[in-house]
Amino acid sequence: MRRAPSRPWSIRSLLLCGLMLAAWTIDDTSPVAAFDMVHGGQPGALTGPVISGPAAGHESLRPAPPPMGGVFIARPPYGSGWPRHPPIAGGLVGGGNSNGGLGRGRNGGGNNNNGPTASGGQPRFVSDEVITEFVSSATPQAIDQIARRYGLTRLESENFELIGGSLYRWRIAGRRSVANVVRALGTERLVASVQPNYIFTLQEQASKVQVPEAQADKAPVGAAGDPAQYVLTKLQVQQARQMATGKNVLVAVIDSEIDAKHPDLDGAVVKSFDALDGAEDAHGHGTAIAGAIASHGKLLGIATGAKLLAVHAFDDTPGKANGTSFAIYKGLQWAVDNEARVVNMSFVGPADPALRRILAAAYDKGTVLVAAAGNAGPQSKPLYPAADPDVIGVTATDADDHLFAMANRGRYIAVAAPGVDILALAPGGAYQVTTGTSIAAAHVSAVAALLLERSPSLKPSDIRAALIATAERLGPIVPDSDFGAGLVNAYRALTWLDRRPAEPNDGAAQAKQ
Repeated sequence: MRRAPSRPWSIRSLLLCGLMLAAWTIDDTSPVAAFDMVHGGQPGALTGPVISGPAAGHESLRPAPPPMGGVFIARPPYGSGWPRHPPIAGGLVGGGNSNGGLGRGRNGGGNNNNGPTASGGQPRFVSDEVITEFVSSATPQAIDQIARRYGLTRLESENFELIGGSLYRWRIAGRRSVANVVRALGTERLVASVQPNYIFTLQEQASKVQVPEAQADKAPVGAAGDPAQYVLTKLQVQQARQMATGKNVLVAVIDSEIDAKHPDLDGAVVKSFDALDGAEDAHGHGTAIAGAIASHGKLLGIATGAKLLAVHAFDDTPGKANGTSFAIYKGLQWAVDNEARVVNMSFVGPADPALRRILAAAYDKGTVLVAAAGNAGPQSKPLYPAADPDVIGVTATDADDHLFAMANRGRYIAVAAPGVDILALAPGGAYQVTTGTSIAAAHVSAVAALLLERSPSLKPSDIRAALIATAERLGPIVPDSDFGAGLVNAYRALTWLDRRPAEPNDGAAQAKQ
């Protein structure tokens, strides 16, 4: 039988195969990365966790670690080959998943880029700024030369002992996109890392109801708090207060401006830091978070004896106030420098490489890190810092132990706490009702303060273990429960420190370290 003659390859096909083969061998990257083309071959858009490294030495790129959002509950298994701290090389990093890339920055201004989506898919960043780190051998003269070459104006620089180096914030001149500038700087031998200045958002429901002054005046003053504070019953706070009040435990609140003069916060704020270098009015979000932790007047916080370190890192925009990566970095460094035992972070944003390093260093120094899971809804991708492996991610429940409808879902959620229709402090000595994972996170930060007063030697992993082991299971026993390990309980957590049961309860499987 005669074999049919094979069809000859066209010249175009041969050329294409040759190009793809060459691309695969360049720097060990994929052909897409080698050609710098994604989304149907359009240059300039970067997606996913791929990091483009400096050109010097033409080192091969290390494989990116698995996405941390929704995959690892505590620390990722670096012992199986992944580095303890994922390498931060020059380039853009997506929002913690293969779809969370960065589009082209909108030119001019300091406004947001790529506005927020319900899914949390597209990261937002300041449209005319980048953040860089330089290698240790870079001289001031060399840094200035790079700045002139790329038309960058230095806005500020700061030494961050937590990561052992300085970070620089630059403004981009002209009408160039952040993506293009980051890509170009990533080829510089002296640039150790470069990334956008991401935007993070405080998490609360926009609709708030001010409690009338006449009604507030009727609120009982004393040990019981207000009858509307169902959180006190849910977490067995009255029983817990017989064992600990968080006395003198330093809790840093990285948030909007707190009304430290509110009567219910009298003496609670012991130090303040302004990461924005600008005077702004006291804001409802920061004031509510501070009160949920340490209020001791008409309303009671969970840890009435705790002392607050107030970090002003978010603006006073009504509804959803914004903050940037650089302001948050400065706030975290200041909090650790001032010996904060707990840091409350009731905000969300994209995966941020420098923030990841700072959080890891703070964790290693014994700082308990707590963050709101987010209010972007069930379909949202994991949001940070709650999805960071060193952070205790917190979701919100209501008075009937139902999950807050707009809470994020994901396996990174460790525990739940009351966060729906919470009676809270408001600026000007007023009160409000607020909803969201923000206030839920504050309740967990306060419980951590109770545990640290009871046993000051506890490490962050010990705090996580106590919260998880004593949480009340809500919902089915599944590895990806929307409630995490369940509803935290202050009294049970404190008593667990003395008992230390051999095994945690059934609900702990998801968030167990």
